Amino acid sequence: MPSTVTNSAALPRVSADAGSEAILRALHSAGGVILEGLLSPEQVAAMNDEVDVPLAKLNPGSTHESESIKAFHGSNTKRLTGLTANSKTFRDYLLDNDICHDIAERIFHPQTGTYWLTTAQVIEIGPGNAAQVLHRDQDQFQVFHLLGPDGPEAILNFLVALTDFTDVNGGTRVIPGSHAWPDLSVLGTPEATIPVEMKAGDACLITGKTVHGGGANRTADEKRRGIAFTFQASFLTPEEAYAFITPREVVEGLSLRAQRMIGYRSQYPKGSPGLWQANYSEIGDQIGCPGVETVVEELKRGKFRR
Repeated sequence: MPSTVTNSAALPRVSADAGSEAILRALHSAGGVILEGLLSPEQVAAMNDEVDVPLAKLNPGSTHESESIKAFHGSNTKRLTGLTANSKTFRDYLLDNDICHDIAERIFHPQTGTYWLTTAQVIEIGPGNAAQVLHRDQDQFQVFHLLGPDGPEAILNFLVALTDFTDVNGGTRVIPGSHAWPDLSVLGTPEATIPVEMKAGDACLITGKTVHGGGANRTADEKRRGIAFTFQASFLTPEEAYAFITPREVVEGLSLRAQRMIGYRSQYPKGSPGLWQANYSEIGDQIGCPGVETVVEELKRGKFRR
């Protein structure tokens, strides 16, 4: 049974430029790893500038009818979705980030095949917001719980700090090692969590099996802002309908890889002749979305490790 006492473990910390193998060793060991310096100070500043205005237009709290989901979203938390439309810096430096994709490819391609973006949302936790209920990101695909800790990954979440994360301002709390618990329906207790403390530009990478939740913001006037930047296996339905919320003129300026992340390219999970197609053909070609090369050509070159 998982421990209910205070967890004294700490998540490993690895430089974002240390390479995906070092990052994955730490991730597999603890279920989470802090990537130091994923974004530069200039990139952080640019992204904050871009999301300031749309965030200011949002009211804190949730408009959902379910009381449990309202509590999950947080009474003094703002959640800005649709970042593919709201932030050029997000599109340029996170959606198409080489190290994030190298990590995702090394996890998803051998296990389940291709992957795409499920959500990318700014989460700003304001003063007085209570700690979020503990959860696993794969909870919305509960069949993965039945596969146990050795089952394939459904989700990878890069929690990217746009302000410093601390124990008192709502920094995410994680239970190290919870990705390896025999029963993934068990969520542990708040006493078993540790705070993720990191600087703006750092990221905390966790698997969909790792128990976590936003921390309580116990400050008087400090807001904790970060991005949940999340990939999932391409045979699963994304949380955000990017193909409908991203303007076509924006899409046409993206790389093929970025287009594939948001549904403008077909998906090729393991064991499948392809998903998200038209007449069994690459959807990007069918709708006339320009690109350097088609995904079919990429497949012929062996770019996808299926």
